[in-house]
Amino acid sequence: MSSTKYHELIKAALKEDIGDGDHSSNCAFPIGLNGKMHLLVKEQGILAGVQVAREVFNLVDSSIKMHVEIEDGSPVNYGDIAFYVEGPAHSLLQAERLALNLMQRMSGIATKTRKLADRIAHTKAQLLDTRKTTPHLRLFEKEAVRWGGGRNHRFGLFDMIMLKDNHVDFAGGIKPAVQKALDYKDKHNLDIPIEVEVRDFKELNEVLALEGVLRVMFDNFSVQDTIEAVKIVAGKIETESSGGITGETLVPYAETGVDFISMGALTHSVSGLDMSLKAELKNYKSNI
Repeated sequence: MSSTKYHELIKAALKEDIGDGDHSSNCAFPIGLNGKMHLLVKEQGILAGVQVAREVFNLVDSSIKMHVEIEDGSPVNYGDIAFYVEGPAHSLLQAERLALNLMQRMSGIATKTRKLADRIAHTKAQLLDTRKTTPHLRLFEKEAVRWGGGRNHRFGLFDMIMLKDNHVDFAGGIKPAVQKALDYKDKHNLDIPIEVEVRDFKELNEVLALEGVLRVMFDNFSVQDTIEAVKIVAGKIETESSGGITGETLVPYAETGVDFISMGALTHSVSGLDMSLKAELKNYKSNI
């Protein structure tokens, strides 16, 4: 993960939230008041975003101190305290909402990913995310997938050539699409993999007759057709299933012998894990 991009996103989110000032804090108590808060987990799940929260607090005020009790990727239960933060109360409250928003979202994704990944742990299939992410939150959401035990597919349009149905149709078929991809890579000196989506066995056989393809994606294949497709590929290239796979059908697809299963649902329809940041009043004191 690019730390520069990471910080840019956090800074932009803070600017969006704080605007011309935190008027609630400014009117409620004087500058110079110190405080301490703890992050209270209010739901069972997998924790993710602790280090992201650290960056949020640090970018708001580098004097804030953070003591972590539970690390990213750990299981948590109702009542657990994930970390403590201490420093200027104004700074703590400026960082509070963004830290919580990111952690709740990331923990929800990690929790869902872990639940699904555990279901297919007895197979060789690896669970992948997709580009179905929230705009500007992709860095955080894909990190959360990793904390949940999943793997990242391509990050964006730039780190893999993925020839989907529309690319194939516009290019005039599987063979010309792959050849144009290989020519493009050579022309631009690109060292990125090529994946091709196929809709039926005819397209699958066309892909297998070509050189230069790393992975084939079975798009909306039934479980039975996926079993047959995996046999046809027989280890020649990597295999991936995608399209319409749910928590109910995940295990049957994983048991076909496919290498990867990608699910947009890991990131596009997830509920955040409930948690809150609570002030510890006994630690408040004024420096004035």
